[in-house]
Amino acid sequence: MDVLAFASRKGGTGKSTLAAHLALHLHQLMRSCLLIDDDPQGSLSLWNEQRSEHALPFKVVKRDIAHVVKKAKQKSIEWIFIDTPPNNSVSVLEAIEAATLVVIPCRPGLFDLDAVQDTIALARHARTPYAVVFNAAPPKRQGLEAPSVSLARRYLAQLEVPVWGGQISHRASFSLALTDGEAIKGYDADPCATAEINGLWSAVENSIKVIHGAREKAAMHRVAA
Repeated sequence: MDVLAFASRKGGTGKSTLAAHLALHLHQLMRSCLLIDDDPQGSLSLWNEQRSEHALPFKVVKRDIAHVVKKAKQKSIEWIFIDTPPNNSVSVLEAIEAATLVVIPCRPGLFDLDAVQDTIALARHARTPYAVVFNAAPPKRQGLEAPSVSLARRYLAQLEVPVWGGQISHRASFSLALTDGEAIKGYDADPCATAEINGLWSAVENSIKVIHGAREKAAMHRVAA
């Protein structure tokens, strides 16, 4: 079982949006998953309620996320998606500690770049792998990133922060799909948006494989020692 925690100290970065789009993408591939809403705003809860009889497996959790994760593992659930509040509370740290990978959404701007550093510090302290994902970024022009995205990417590279090579662009279709209780894969009105979500999920899966591979090598090393 793998756990994705969507975390950022700054509000409005798109944690709930990414969690919803990726979770439904996985659900449509007939893979078992559980959504956990730890954000008092309840955005993910509202979206899932809109799906009515098609709602995904869901839990609202305030504390003791590790216990919920343990129970899900016993039920052979493959993936857990945790939406966290925009702060550095105990519950956020619990989510990060329980995660296989922390996804840190970030708009390519000064305030967001400053805010992600607190979340990065939590992930590093917990020794949990993490990656920044540029979200709500200006769309590419002729295949080229906007200057703000390129500058943000270079800034984080100087700090040796892992950043997804793609981006999730600012598109009306993302919010329209959520309003209908869908995600972009179900809404299917914007092939460019669908391609971005597909690309992000592929990157997540590849990162998870690398994480597991590194842990297996470490375990073998300890046995050999």
